[in-house]
Amino acid sequence: MKIIIHTRHAELASDFKAIAEEKLQSMERFNVVIDRIEVEVTHEANPRQGKQSHKVVITSHGSGPLLRAEATGFNDVAAFDDAIKSIELQIRKIHEREKSHNRQTVRTMKVDVSE
Repeated sequence: MKIIIHTRHAELASDFKAIAEEKLQSMERFNVVIDRIEVEVTHEANPRQGKQSHKVVITSHGSGPLLRAEATGFNDVAAFDDAIKSIELQIRKIHEREKSHNRQTVRTMKVDVSE
């Protein structure tokens, strides 16, 4: 999975890239095909937007489903955490939909007792 980070009018936190890559790489456990993820961080210069001054948009591209999430926060890491929660929920729903629920268990298996 390729991760692309764009910024608009913003300076990223020093550890933002490492945090973003770690959390986005953990999404591979759901076996949903994602080729590329774009993370766009925007900073609003208006001082009245203090609590929502940073906006993060995460978009996935690839042969799998299109995933998109937006979140705002007081800094880029807080906004990214909210957006990644939304993406994880979307991936979880897709993973559950594709999962086979008709599996055999020991309790439901038919036993042949012919001796």
